[in-house]
Amino acid sequence: MKKLVLAAAFIVTGSFAMAQQVNPQDKKINREEMHKKMEQKHEEKMAEMQKDLNLNEAQVAKIKGLHEKRKAEMKANFEKNKGERQARMEKMKAKRQQMDAEMKSILSPEQYDKWQASRKAKMEERKAAMKERGFKGERKMMAKPQSGASI
Repeated sequence: MKKLVLAAAFIVTGSFAMAQQVNPQDKKINREEMHKKMEQKHEEKMAEMQKDLNLNEAQVAKIKGLHEKRKAEMKANFEKNKGERQARMEKMKAKRQQMDAEMKSILSPEQYDKWQASRKAKMEERKAAMKERGFKGERKMMAKPQSGASI
C-alpha cells in the first residue's frame, strides 16, 4: 500500500513538473492577449459610463486623462517597490526551505513524500482557482459592489 501511494505521489509530482514548463514565447503572447482584453474592457466600461451618465466628449477626455495618470502612477509605484518585493520573495523562499528541512527531519521519508505531494496538489488547486477568477474578471474574496458610475 505504501509503495502504491508513493508511486502515485511521484506520478502526480512528475506530471505537475511537466505542466510547469512554459515556452517564453507563449508567455509573451498570453501577456499581449491579456493587455488587449484589459484595454477592450476599459473601452467598454468607458462607453457604458458615457451612456449612463450622459457625458460629453470633453468629460470623457478628462476621465481618460485621469485614468492614464492613475495608471502611470501605479506603474511607477510598481517599479519603485520592485526591489523590496524581490527581497520579500527571497525571504519567504528561505523560510519555506527552512520549514521544508525541519519537516524532513521530523517526518519519515514516506510521510515527507506524501506531505510534499499534498502541498503541491493544494498549490495547483489554488493556482487553478486564481486562474479561473482571473478569466471571469471577478474576485470572489474581495468583491466590490458594482454601480453604474464606477469603472
